Amino acid sequence: MLRRLHHEQPESFAFSPANLKWTETQIAKYPEGRQASAVIAILWRAQEQEGWLSKPALEAVADLLGMDYIRVLEVATFYFMFQLQPVGALAHVQVCGTTTCMICGSEDLIGICREVIADAAHEISADGNFSWEEVECLGACTNAPMVQIGKDFYENLTADKFRQILTAFARGEVPVPGPQNGRYAAEPLSGLTSLKEFESGRDAHNASVALAVGFGDTIKRIQGDEVPILKPVKARKAKASGNKTAGGAAQKPAMLTAANNGAGDDLKQIEGVGPALEKQLNELGIWHFAQIANWSAAEVLWIDENLKRFKGRASRDNWVEQAKILVNSGDSEVVNEMGAKDV
Repeated sequence: MLRRLHHEQPESFAFSPANLKWTETQIAKYPEGRQASAVIAILWRAQEQEGWLSKPALEAVADLLGMDYIRVLEVATFYFMFQLQPVGALAHVQVCGTTTCMICGSEDLIGICREVIADAAHEISADGNFSWEEVECLGACTNAPMVQIGKDFYENLTADKFRQILTAFARGEVPVPGPQNGRYAAEPLSGLTSLKEFESGRDAHNASVALAVGFGDTIKRIQGDEVPILKPVKARKAKASGNKTAGGAAQKPAMLTAANNGAGDDLKQIEGVGPALEKQLNELGIWHFAQIANWSAAEVLWIDENLKRFKGRASRDNWVEQAKILVNSGDSEVVNEMGAKDV
């Protein structure tokens, strides 16, 4: 497919102050003289800011990275994730039309796009809010047919369900992404056939959907000043910072006989803690992030030595630092009761 710059172009482009600061963090990841390695990430942020990549935007990125304009244009025209023409102000819909989705009904979804949005791909709807295109495989073949709207996948669609989703977006709502037929992720529609013991303890949404729900607006374009989300998404694993001990004596941490106020924290938010490990921690008397955040190196060593089937997990995944992050974003009442005000 021939991809060209749009025939109508704005006069100029400039990164917002927050986004410009963000670009500096990307460039700093690479050695001197290798700034061009950041081109894809920075092009994506430019598109997030404006919705599409204009000629002035491409030139601004090239100037920022010390690249020839043609080199940046080569990247932008090669990758189909970059939009070289204006898109709908609210959302751009990408319909997967590759084999699996086509067999399962993607042509019906394209028909809805033509009816509800505009007759031709890349044409903006009459209200200016939507645009659409057919794309190659988006990698969700087990959940076909599917579309990507904004940053998220809407899967297992029917024509009627897809129409309802577009109508909801037009009303200012943000439908929950993921499978639209009751599936949790990509398991059989009839339910799990193995690992059934994990079904009852899993979160309300699968990981990618949980992130979208936590963000609260899957079609909002990144502007660079967003606050990182810690809940309900699991805290990212922190770098190890001295929680492992070398030959020191282990010390059992203070334990609780029950959760404060009858409700423990969701320890599964700590990276590496699943339902089985959370149950084991509760049985030991560990119910709250604040408990973990206050562990000393000796107490971490005791935990590492006394976790059945999970020995060494606390130091390996640096639970203490993860718990501190969660405490600082969590319930102040529980934090105060646990005496972790200063973590």
